[in-house]
Amino acid sequence: MRTDVAVIGGGIMGSALAYWLTHFDAGASVTVIERDPSYASASSALSAASIRQQFSTAVNVRISQMSIELLRNAATWLAVDGRAPDIGLTERGYLYLVGAERQAALREAHALQTAAGAEVELLSPEELRARYPWLSVEGIAEGSIGAGAEGWFDGYSLLDAFVRKAKSQGARYLKGEVAAIDVDNHRVTSLTLADGTRHSFGWVVNAAGPWARQIAQFAGIELPVFARRRTVFVIACRAALPGFPLLIDRSGFWIRPDGAHFIGAAAPLAGAADPDEPPLEPELERFESEFWPALAARVPAFEAARLERAWAGYYDYNSFDQNGILGLHPSLDNLVFMNGFSGHGMQQAPVVARGIAELILTGRYVALDLGDLGIGRLLDDRPHKELNVIG
Repeated sequence: MRTDVAVIGGGIMGSALAYWLTHFDAGASVTVIERDPSYASASSALSAASIRQQFSTAVNVRISQMSIELLRNAATWLAVDGRAPDIGLTERGYLYLVGAERQAALREAHALQTAAGAEVELLSPEELRARYPWLSVEGIAEGSIGAGAEGWFDGYSLLDAFVRKAKSQGARYLKGEVAAIDVDNHRVTSLTLADGTRHSFGWVVNAAGPWARQIAQFAGIELPVFARRRTVFVIACRAALPGFPLLIDRSGFWIRPDGAHFIGAAAPLAGAADPDEPPLEPELERFESEFWPALAARVPAFEAARLERAWAGYYDYNSFDQNGILGLHPSLDNLVFMNGFSGHGMQQAPVVARGIAELILTGRYVALDLGDLGIGRLLDDRPHKELNVIG
């Protein structure tokens, strides 16, 4: 069976790509190969799904500026047969808190962000206390808050909307797991699935998220992308905490509202062993030993908080520079990568997928130049490091 484009992975990146390909080219034949259509362990379904402009690299700021506009209008452009998706976009900003040791880096990032047109405001401890009276500013030198165009949304609803829209435009979803990739004369010629079937194509896209490294290895390419477990805690707190944003503490934890509850996570353990693809079991012991004490110290109302439940999901962590890895590999003419987003893939998917669709269909990026994230930087040992990685 021959298809124009085979997309390995039907999560947010792969499904957004399927949407854009069939949107731009109604005649395109697109097959999305997804091993688990229930998405039970998919990073997209287990994500905390947030969006921000407070990055340390300009390309990521620009991606978010485009992405927020698409998310704001998702009900229109992802509607199918009059059914408009509700992704629950809430724009309440990210609040970064830093001590004196990180203040210079915060201000450097702020200068880059505002130069790119982001609306980001620096707040002194006194201004923080006045705006957020429930917040302790002990040990805080400065804060940074996004004034709009930042917040959170329902990641699973966005994924479901992309899948439905892509299918309505002719994309085919195939349940299967890639077990081998055949390469000949600098081209991928076929994929072999676990059930033994072989599929040939014109293009293949690695959108396998945390499993991208294995897919790349099938083609003889080493990719520095690893599955990293992150535990999200669901917390009940009865106190009134008006205007609560997505808060990132100087200690590394983050927390935000989620309906009547809050969700948050502790910072990864520094220097701790982090095996590739650890079991998806929540690290419940870290709630009382690390997360809760730090949270209650920053927001005293959480001293009376209660852990309701927890879940764990994977980051597709790029150990090279914590940025997305995009585009054609120089050694293969038809293998495209969109991997390694290190926790910010959900927010970037609408724009990154559009760029990859443009690259496949026209040979270049059109709406936004994503060249800074090209895979060639790995081969040249030229990192484009993102410093603002959460968790």
